[in-house]
Amino acid sequence: MKIALLVVTAAMFTLTLHAQTATDEAAIRQIIQDEVAAWNKGDADVYSQHVVDDITFTNLSGTYFTGRQAFHDRHDKILKTVYRGSKKQEDIVAMKFLRPDVALVDILQTITGYQTLLPGTTADAKGRLRSRLLQVMVKNGGEWKVAAYHNVDVKPGTTVPEPQ
Repeated sequence: MKIALLVVTAAMFTLTLHAQTATDEAAIRQIIQDEVAAWNKGDADVYSQHVVDDITFTNLSGTYFTGRQAFHDRHDKILKTVYRGSKKQEDIVAMKFLRPDVALVDILQTITGYQTLLPGTTADAKGRLRSRLLQVMVKNGGEWKVAAYHNVDVKPGTTVPEPQ
């Protein structure tokens, strides 16, 4: 009897965890979609809506920022200058839940239509800026937010898949 109870309890826990992960994965994918839509509209306010107040952020140039306001201000600046009118695509390469409330999201980004490239970055053969973006997502109070955002450009000669 005890073994049967343990088996039923374990099965229920597994089903609950799987359902939670599917719901959480959908919520994280929505954040990524919101980021893309906000970028493509040039809207730093919306682009910053899903970040925690004490976010850490490393940009393509290797500059390190902390805080939601710095994240917002940097994106506001670039969306009004070098990336004005650009289009971004984010393809999730991997999503890994470290705990039920912490996920790593590895993204391959493609940006087209930019005004100029930042120093030290290069376009691929098709004129696109490609980068790898790692976002650490945390769930607090039932809501997922970006706690860390680390962006690295793909260097010439590095093979990456085509956008989906």
